[in-house]
Formats: sequence, structure tokens, C-alpha cells
Amino acid sequence: MRRLPLVALVLTALLLVAPGAAQAALPDRAASDVVGVLSGVRTPGVAWGADPATGRMTVTADDTVAPAELTRLRAVADRAGAVLRRETGTLRPLIAAGQGIYGSGSRCSLGANVRSGTTYYVVTAGHCTATVSTWYADSAQTTVLGTRTGTSYPGNDYGLIRYTGRIAHPSAVYTYPGLLAINGPGTAYVGQAVCRSGVTTGVRCGTVTALNQTVNYATGVVYGLIRTNICAEAGDSGGPLYVASTGTIIGILSGGSGNCTAGGTTYYQPIAEVLAAYGLTLP
Repeated sequence: MRRLPLVALVLTALLLVAPGAAQAALPDRAASDVVGVLSGVRTPGVAWGADPATGRMTVTADDTVAPAELTRLRAVADRAGAVLRRETGTLRPLIAAGQGIYGSGSRCSLGANVRSGTTYYVVTAGHCTATVSTWYADSAQTTVLGTRTGTSYPGNDYGLIRYTGRIAHPSAVYTYPGLLAINGPGTAYVGQAVCRSGVTTGVRCGTVTALNQTVNYATGVVYGLIRTNICAEAGDSGGPLYVASTGTIIGILSGGSGNCTAGGTTYYQPIAEVLAAYGLTLP
């Protein structure tokens, strides 16, 4: 079965640091200048954003970034008054609330069951719905889930599937096994304890490590993502990032680096942005 790219985020990271002071302490003009420089970077395998632990801008470059390009990135970092850091892994979009959805030989994970009035939809990753229009609830593709009605990728990474089949769709996250009732959407903050669910690797937990991250995938750039220290693998894309203690979903998996054997980093599209874009409610 073909799997859509797992944002295999082999990141060689550039840590952009303002000399002599934390990035957060820079004047607005200086911070804007740094962002302006980094916004011009379009190299696949590179992600960047502010590191809340240090107040510095962090740029990560994965293993696919060639030495010559890494040298160029180092020059960009120097020009911005930043530090360049390398991370192992490959940056890629991930495919597959946790349970698998299937279409045209591809697999992703269901992110959330949402609605507009009495019409119900699935939210999942946009890099999933960008290439597949009809989705199924089983790998044999005998149980129809629904039809794609919207996609935003790249730029964002979310897609919408309208339920057309008869399958039940509770407002819950599948926790392998079991169901966790979802009460509504939430907002991420740094240090927040979170879990994610996906069809390939089940439930994995960790913490939010940064917000408003920019990720350069080979298929395009995605902005405004949540970063965590949770691992994921191909097929997990689109699955929910949630807070178990409150029953809230705060994001859907876009991509990441590493794997669940050695560990990794993952990025998520904030759920509130998706709900606002389509006028949806959860649950």
C-alpha cells in the first residue's frame, strides 16, 4: 500500500540567535529583520521558529540538506546574527482521532469528527486530502467514509471530508484500545502535556516545545505549526494532538522527523484555525 509522505523530518537545525541577547528581548524591528531573512529560505528539509526555552530563533536542517546548501544556510544564519544547529532525521509530511482512513492506496489518520449544523465532517491533514477525493474506513476500501470537500496545503496543512457513509462517528479519540470523549477544541502552550493518536504507532505522549513554527517540506512550506517532542511514523499524519485530562483536541499531525524507535519531533496544525476556516464546531 502506498503511503503519503510522513513529514520525515530529518532536520539539520539552524539555531538563529541574536548576539548578546535572547531573541525575545530584541526590538520589534530587529526581530522582524530576522524573520524576514529566514522567510526567504525555501530549502526542503529545513524548519524554523522561535525556541521558547532560549528566546532564540531556531532553524533545523535535516539529513537531506547537502553540504553545499548547509554552507549557504550557515551564511544566512550568520547574516541574521544566529546560530546554525544540525539534527538527524528526515523532514516529511505524515499520513494515516487516531483511527486509519484510506483512499487510492494511501493511509492517513482521522483527526477529529466535527460538524456544521447537522452535517458532519472529518478533519485530517491537507497533504492527505490533496491527492485523494474519496475516503474509506477500512484498508479493503469497502466501507465508505466520505468525500473530500476542502483542502489547504501547502501554506496550511488541513483537509475536510464530508461523511456520506453510514459509519458511526462519535466525538472521541481512539486510544488503542478504548475511546476518550472529546469535549471541544483547546489551545497549545509551551510545556503543555499532550498525547497524539495514529493508526501506525497508536498513542504517544510528550510535551509542546514551541509554537508558530515554519516547516519546509519537499512539497511546500507550512506555517504556524505546533512543535512537540512526540514521535510519529508514516500513516500517523492527520491524527489528533490532544489533552487527555480535559478531553480537548489542540491540533492535527502534519509531519515530523525520526521514528518511534529512536525518538523524534512532530509538528501539528492548530485545530482552532481549521474550525474557523470552515465555520465548524467540535464536537
